[in-house]
Amino acid sequence: MSAPTSEPGYQPALLEQRHRQSFPTARAIMALVLREMASTYGRSPLGYLWAILMPAAGVAVLAVCFSLLMRSPPLGTNFTIFFATGMVPYRMWRGLVGKVAGAMQYSRQLLVYPRVTFLDAILARFLLNALTDLLVFYIVIAGIMLAFETRVAPDLPKIALGLVMLMALAFSVGVFNCFLNWVLPFWERLWNITTRPLFFISGVLFLVEDLPDPYSKWLMWNPLVHGIGQLRKGFYPYYDAPYIDVMYVFTISLVAGVLGLLFLRRFNLDILDR
Repeated sequence: MSAPTSEPGYQPALLEQRHRQSFPTARAIMALVLREMASTYGRSPLGYLWAILMPAAGVAVLAVCFSLLMRSPPLGTNFTIFFATGMVPYRMWRGLVGKVAGAMQYSRQLLVYPRVTFLDAILARFLLNALTDLLVFYIVIAGIMLAFETRVAPDLPKIALGLVMLMALAFSVGVFNCFLNWVLPFWERLWNITTRPLFFISGVLFLVEDLPDPYSKWLMWNPLVHGIGQLRKGFYPYYDAPYIDVMYVFTISLVAGVLGLLFLRRFNLDILDR
């Protein structure tokens, strides 16, 4: 297929074509997924395997190191599994936000074709990296449970709900950041700086409800606290976590996601013309 020309009236015609193809196609998404796998992880299957094993090993090493410093976890008897159930989902959320936010820039050359929409590019990048992060999560947790006496009882529906909450939040924030990266050229750098403290205020190393008031109430405005708390609830059957508000997380995700998609739909041609 030949590249579109810059003739007058091209943009309105392209916009009309994009409006007719407003829904992403499975073929385009799969092609974009395979393209990213080939360009990011190499054409060898070992490249993708290495991309899974490296972060899994890194998180496992961090979990063991922190367990040596903090032997008594807030939940259970093993700090390694406690840390991993907070660190891995937090890392997944942060990584997905960055990948989704950069999806249009990454697939910029392909987005000039009417059959490839901005939503195709976003969904392809989200799906590939979400599946990769889920494999990392499984490998880390399974490895820790085999290596240590963790005394946890995984409840798959509760764990799945926690992961869905975090992935929905990551997708919506990433979509909104994708638009803001275009409106504010400094936004990506500002986002990376201002969100670094989230690791310490999202309940990765502690339980939010153990903090005194009003600090615990303040931190509960952080939607990551609810997602990580729900996921931990799936590993510790005796952990009640009454503060968890599933609808709060999904409401924030819905609002941010819808606004981001509406803005991108309205201005995606302007973004590509920059």
